[in-house]
Amino acid sequence: MRIAALYDIHGNLPALEVVLEEVRRASVDEVVVGGDVFPGPMCEEALERLLDLDLPVRFIHGNGDREVLARAAGQESDRVPEEYRATLAWVAKQLDPDRQRRIARWPLSVRVGIDGLGEVLFCHATPRNDTEIFVRSTPEENLRKIFESPKVSLVVCGHTHMQFDRWIGSVRVVNAGSVGMPFGTPGAHWLLLGPEVRLQQTSYDLTQAAERIRATSYPQAEEFAARNVLAPPSEQEMLERFRHVELK
Repeated sequence: MRIAALYDIHGNLPALEVVLEEVRRASVDEVVVGGDVFPGPMCEEALERLLDLDLPVRFIHGNGDREVLARAAGQESDRVPEEYRATLAWVAKQLDPDRQRRIARWPLSVRVGIDGLGEVLFCHATPRNDTEIFVRSTPEENLRKIFESPKVSLVVCGHTHMQFDRWIGSVRVVNAGSVGMPFGTPGAHWLLLGPEVRLQQTSYDLTQAAERIRATSYPQAEEFAARNVLAPPSEQEMLERFRHVELK
């Protein structure tokens, strides 16, 4: 069993397209989409591409997917900053009722047995919810109870858009990074599992991708193209930001 883990796509269709080409070349048996297909500039197209994939695909939900569904149901979350609410509303309008029902059935996590790695738990942020923040430098003592309770050998997560591979007690914890909005090196970041763990970073035509994103009617298309595709924030910048909100 060989699995590609694709996290935090955020509607970046150009990035997803090149990653799926590499996934096919890697001869994987299955794809796990680890949450946050939404929101983003080309979410509906990205979801269609994943649903049409000629490979088994398992989805789990992320906080972004959940917030978009809530907005589609007419709920306004006070956890979403004001500047992002118009974006969520725009994305929610792209989803027909059938798509909404399908996304609502995505679980919080999935477990898969992988040769060479044992039982692997895939979750979006942590095993207990889809919003908790931790990074490569978060002290182990703050995380041990959370990650040892699922009783698995490996946990794969995302949410913070930065790849890492670390141990928390007896559990190996790997962040797959972000396909569509990576922090640090520009490109599309993802994970290949079985029989080893391989952090992948795929280059693609960033200028062309930015042009395609700017051509959409996404409310934050210009910002997304400039800040998340062409020149993403550095890992050091994001580690400093997350320092104030990471698990204590």
